[in-house]
Amino acid sequence: MYLHLGKGTVVPKSEVVAIFDLDNASYSHITREYLARAEREGRVVSDCDDLPKSFVLTPDHVYLSQLGSATLLSRWKET
Repeated sequence: MYLHLGKGTVVPKSEVVAIFDLDNASYSHITREYLARAEREGRVVSDCDDLPKSFVLTPDHVYLSQLGSATLLSRWKET
């Protein structure tokens, strides 16, 4: 099964490690450092037209999504 992250981006559910709300998670300097490092390493995938609301962590990539974490969780449960 796959999780649709919006804007045509899908990832296999088996690869999803975690789903984070970007506003809440970015309060931590550790999370901000992790995201900055992932971006430098070219592991961040973004299809957002506006500011992202959440990010999905997989072993190889960090996917930024315009959808909220609650919406992604709901989609996770549906499939």
